[in-house]
Amino acid sequence: MRSLDEATIWSEGVPGVDVPGYDRSGVRTGIVHIGVGGFHRAHLAMYVDALLTAGEARDWGICGVGVLASDDRMRDVLRAQDGLYTLVRKEADGSLAPRVVGSLVDYLYAPDDPEAVIERIAHPDTRIVSLTITEGGYAIDQKTGEFDPEFPGIRADLAADRPTGAFGLVVEGLARRRDRGTGPLTIMSCDNMQGNGDVARRVVTGVAQLRDPELGPWVAANVTFPNSMVDRITPATADADREALAERFGLRDGWPVVCEPFSQWVLEDDFAAGRPEFERVGVQLVDDVVPYEFMKLRLLNATHQALGYLGYLAGHRYVHEVARDPAFAAFLRGYMDDEATPTLRPVPGIDLDAYKDTLLERFANPGVADTLMRINYGSSDRISIFLLPVVREQLAAGGPVDRAAAVVAGWCRYAEGTDEQGEPVPQQDRLAAELTPLARRERTEPLAFLRHRPVFGDLAEDERFAGAYRHALESLYARGAAATVAGLA
Repeated sequence: MRSLDEATIWSEGVPGVDVPGYDRSGVRTGIVHIGVGGFHRAHLAMYVDALLTAGEARDWGICGVGVLASDDRMRDVLRAQDGLYTLVRKEADGSLAPRVVGSLVDYLYAPDDPEAVIERIAHPDTRIVSLTITEGGYAIDQKTGEFDPEFPGIRADLAADRPTGAFGLVVEGLARRRDRGTGPLTIMSCDNMQGNGDVARRVVTGVAQLRDPELGPWVAANVTFPNSMVDRITPATADADREALAERFGLRDGWPVVCEPFSQWVLEDDFAAGRPEFERVGVQLVDDVVPYEFMKLRLLNATHQALGYLGYLAGHRYVHEVARDPAFAAFLRGYMDDEATPTLRPVPGIDLDAYKDTLLERFANPGVADTLMRINYGSSDRISIFLLPVVREQLAAGGPVDRAAAVVAGWCRYAEGTDEQGEPVPQQDRLAAELTPLARRERTEPLAFLRHRPVFGDLAEDERFAGAYRHALESLYARGAAATVAGLA
């Protein structure tokens, strides 16, 4: 059994596992990444590692940054493993394709030393700050889409001598770059949101303006915020994944990452201080990412929501179980074809029918073993971003909304906190304290859940949508999720 670290991969190697073939000691940090989770390590870090393997990007190593108290575990694992980790691609036939990734050359934990993080952002070598802090981590008012100065942590960071939150750290680093004449910077959101770069711009500029009225205009003139569409299914790492790596390959990794074979990244080519040659490793550089964003958010991500709540209620616990259920597969394809696709713009270079076929194939991959509980996390943020824009556009155009209404009804039934067998369903949503009581009142007070305006706006007042929602919810109460889905397939 080999423990993963620099000495192991260079002196011993690991049979059956690809390892970095480049000297990591010669890689300089050019990217500071905030939010080192599974997706970052299966996506951006993987692309940079591929460039380093090809003999490129020596100035674009990644310094990871943890800002949450729970990130101390990532700090400890990466410190013990010299920043290395194993990316394990799970094929549909059950085979594993592991690779040790070496692009993460440093890691800073902000609660320990915020000054070190700020200085790293301010350093002349740093030319990109990237983010994966989840959809709910941005200080945005969900009703207006604008910067929310009262978002938790923003005021505290501004009042602190040393901020520790993601945007406080970024803005303090930008202030030092301005004061020192360090030069421009790119802030690159890799979070799963429409217009993720535009959202990051609003938040960073808003925080900068609060910190110093003259800093906001400097940010506008010297910092770029490219939008991007990111895609790779990356389930949470389970103990079974660690055990499989150890048993099959003799490698002990404290926190490997598992992922599907598919990966996609469409990125606006808008960088203030240069960038790696991402196009050499399959990244699609474009002038306008919006059509690709709409495609992914409204097909893949909204369809995840469509299968998540209803699938869980029907007794499934994994994505592949739902996708392999014929009634669910027909329901999902019907949603994509009839409700989501009419809201999309033309997507250059993409065959939408083939893309949708690929989505259902990806969902049905049993090797990935992605849990419904994972994709149901943060429901209020995800439904708002992925599904409700489709609903509103279809209502405006007079198009069908029956399946989307059933998804919202499924979320309401799920949010009651028990499944169809009466077993508890954990609620992992920032608005659970508000939404669960409303979901429970729905049986005797119709539309109580849908009248939650911070999430649904005025949808409860739309007779067509409210009627479809109530019809689906009554079916869920009377017949259950499986029969409800079969009736809409």
